[in-house]
Amino acid sequence: MARIKDSSIEAVKSAMEILPVVEGYVQLRKAGGTYKGLCPFHQERTPSFTVTPARGTFKCFGCGEGGDAITFVEKIDNTDFVGAIETLAQRFGVELEYEESSPEADRERKRRERLLQLLERATVFYERLLWDSEHGAFAREYLVSRGLGEEVARTFRLGYAPGGPTLTRAAVQQGFTQDELLAAGLGNRRGNDYFNRRLLFPLADARGHVRGFQARKLHDDDPLQAKYVNSPESALFKKGDLLYGLDTARQQIAKQDRAVVVEGNTDVIALRQASFEPVVASMGTALTEAQLKELNRLTKRLFLCFDADAAGQDATLRGMELAVKQGFDVQVVALPKGTDPADDPEAFAAHLGRPVSYLVHRVRLLHAKSVDANAAYIAIKDFLNAYRDSPEHQEARKLAADLLGLPPETQVALAPARAKGRTIELTPRLLEAGQRLERSALAGVTVHPQLLKALEQLAPEHFDIELHRRARANVLGQATDDPDVVALVDELHALAALEEIDAQTGEQLLLRLRERRLQRQLQEAKPDHFKELQQRLREVRDAIREFA
Repeated sequence: MARIKDSSIEAVKSAMEILPVVEGYVQLRKAGGTYKGLCPFHQERTPSFTVTPARGTFKCFGCGEGGDAITFVEKIDNTDFVGAIETLAQRFGVELEYEESSPEADRERKRRERLLQLLERATVFYERLLWDSEHGAFAREYLVSRGLGEEVARTFRLGYAPGGPTLTRAAVQQGFTQDELLAAGLGNRRGNDYFNRRLLFPLADARGHVRGFQARKLHDDDPLQAKYVNSPESALFKKGDLLYGLDTARQQIAKQDRAVVVEGNTDVIALRQASFEPVVASMGTALTEAQLKELNRLTKRLFLCFDADAAGQDATLRGMELAVKQGFDVQVVALPKGTDPADDPEAFAAHLGRPVSYLVHRVRLLHAKSVDANAAYIAIKDFLNAYRDSPEHQEARKLAADLLGLPPETQVALAPARAKGRTIELTPRLLEAGQRLERSALAGVTVHPQLLKALEQLAPEHFDIELHRRARANVLGQATDDPDVVALVDELHALAALEEIDAQTGEQLLLRLRERRLQRQLQEAKPDHFKELQQRLREVRDAIREFA
């Protein structure tokens, strides 16, 4: 990268004024020769942050941060010295000069600057078409239908592309070439605009430079079937490198020490409209190295909010795993299927208050996707053993034990190898603890008909083993010629005699099955069902204790 000339750095320092820079982030009140406000670098109720324009400095007497405009931009944008100089140069109209480099590198730098300038002008052009022309009327109606107000839509610089050669003609008149329009993803080889009759979302990098667009379908007769179309991938635009809304969320993400990642652009806009600030969108892609690198400058705490389907997709899970391996604290908020944060921001806030750790999320998925209890155990054990011990790991182990019906003392086998110490390795055979419970309960019913009513009150889902479900149906009177079921029922009679299962023991075993089922339901219950399930679980446990 070419080095900025010292003369340019001095020119920026001469031109910059700290007051307008800080006022872009902090509400200030004049107090004599200084200005006061709440510090943007730490939480406080009484203003201890001061700006002294005459000296060109800021100082917080609460947290100790201080410096000039360059320091302020470095800290507020989490950028380096070069990034701060470039930001201030753009803010105060200083043209930067760079040290001598190869002619090829110099041409490439100037070409990139031209393309960024073209994309910025295109953004302004499309904004005007949305708000100040009849072309944008239908798009404005669409925004109203989605509950998105003009103020927030303008904040995110939404625009409208009418199509044809509208933008192309205007850009050529301003001195840009057809090749530049193609390189910026704004035109096609036929001389028309790339986007046609669509609502446009400018996609900016972390510094606010527009790199491309995402275009939303508005009309049924649109020849392109895709709901969203992005700018073509290029050296300037790589969708996987960007997070929608990051340029305007950076300050709040750093201040709140958390980033909430949702799927869609409209989700970000709706949540910002509801005054929820630290939110960005992955734009339907799994988290990438480049996106995590940007977030890592601001926070290590991620809340990933996807609907139930997306949260279980392999690509999404790979992104979560990548984040965990890079040291992020990943919390997953699985939204009800088919819902978006944009549909109900208040309900979203409630869901956000009930996240689960990545480890717990994966254990649930692995259990749900496994064909039987043995397969679930092996998959969960292999997964959990790959991660270091932690409170989240312990929570995931407890969930696994509940889902698999494992006794609490066997949870140690699910722990990371270095956390186990000298213990006996738990093999899939120990899953027989849960299987034995099911089989013994059925055995008790076969020899004590008075328990049939209690068995009838248990659903097939109370049994993990498919053969046990079929045996339950047979014990309840459903005839079958299934040789496996017939053989099992014969074994149940022998098992009842071998284990000396009396009627009381049989009733207790059935209650244990009911307890196990309620524990699992509580793990996945919605808030409005918590109390009911907890009450039912207490009643079952009280009944079990009566046998003690």
